[in-house]
Amino acid sequence: MADARIQVPEIHCAHCKHSIETAVSKVPGVEDVTVDIESRSVAVRYDDAVTGTDPIHAAIEEQGYEVPR
Repeated sequence: MADARIQVPEIHCAHCKHSIETAVSKVPGVEDVTVDIESRSVAVRYDDAVTGTDPIHAAIEEQGYEVPR
């Protein structure tokens, strides 16, 4: 298992939180995802034998949010 904290500067509301959490939770291997609106970040726990941060970043970007790298 691995943990990642991804900064997403465009997070600002409950809708952002819901759309990102829903999308990231569908990535195979993701065990837990929590969006913190105040810190504008996404905390993800995932099985690193199944997935990595690239598919997680892609899921966030598919919702219309920019993920600085």
